[in-house]
Amino acid sequence: MKLLIFTQKVNRSDPILGFFHNWIEKIASSVEQVNVICLEKGEYDLPSNVQVFSLGKEDGKSKLKYIWRFYKYILSLDYDSVFVHMNQEYVLLGSLFWKLKNKKISMWYNHTSGTFLTKLAMFLCHFVFHTSPYAFTANSKRSIRMSAGIDTSLFTSNSTEKINNSILYLGRLDRIKKVHLLIEALKILKNRNIDFVLDMYGRSSPGSESYEEELKSMVRDYELENLITFKNSVSNFETPDIFSRHTIFVNMTAKGNYDKTVLESMACQSTAVVSSSAFAEAIDPRFIFEEDNAEDFADKLEYALKLSDDEKNSVGLSNRSYVIENESLEILVSKLISILE
Repeated sequence: MKLLIFTQKVNRSDPILGFFHNWIEKIASSVEQVNVICLEKGEYDLPSNVQVFSLGKEDGKSKLKYIWRFYKYILSLDYDSVFVHMNQEYVLLGSLFWKLKNKKISMWYNHTSGTFLTKLAMFLCHFVFHTSPYAFTANSKRSIRMSAGIDTSLFTSNSTEKINNSILYLGRLDRIKKVHLLIEALKILKNRNIDFVLDMYGRSSPGSESYEEELKSMVRDYELENLITFKNSVSNFETPDIFSRHTIFVNMTAKGNYDKTVLESMACQSTAVVSSSAFAEAIDPRFIFEEDNAEDFADKLEYALKLSDDEKNSVGLSNRSYVIENESLEILVSKLISILE
């Protein structure tokens, strides 16, 4: 099979989308040819049967240039099936041509919200993939629930000694991520005289810088400066070592969110403490706190911090087993190829 893939970025060093580099590499091992069209390209090292074509964002914004290149590529490249990762616009722009040429059209869309255009894109696809049972695209006749695609050969616990009583947040410092709730919970733990340290990896998105400053102000006001460290964003391939050094990984996002960083941390044998009920099948209820409830969040963190070393090891091994058996990249690619062939 010759596959055409659309994605936002091809850049293995990107802290948010770098994981997709591994997806492309794994998919390429199972098909004859992969052509990837991205909005922006950066650093990549892919097999010889992969070609990457950029719409040109790295050279400056120009919607007319993007559209011209889009049609140039889809009309000239040789492919059998189309896989669109997250960006419904490509389905809307290309579906008429693809249907005329009898190409299979699939879209990966895992957001919990969508619009009329999302519904239209779903209608135009043969298959719509998602991982969260709360995804906007779930429960339609075209919907197929997939593995989250965690590369368990990359995301695995290494021999690095864990930081004692350590908590890790890794992600954007944006309000939608509810990082302020974490700081509120840690203030409660401090007042209870519970030992902990927190490392926060990530920066705010453009336009959200004021929220990052708000978080740093909260840390100062609560006198947590010696317990919380802000660090820069890191590439996806750097995160396994970071997960492995920390005991607890936290995620505060809302019901329905199925953040793959949680699963990546679990593959590295971390104890994940989350609020999204989408993880109800994956994570022991002892480590799922009530959404937006800092007191309950603090209770779950205290419980996790006070586990014995044997209990922490048991939780970590169980978490890794779950990811291998249900959410691995091998499972995703095998299922994806069988559907698109």
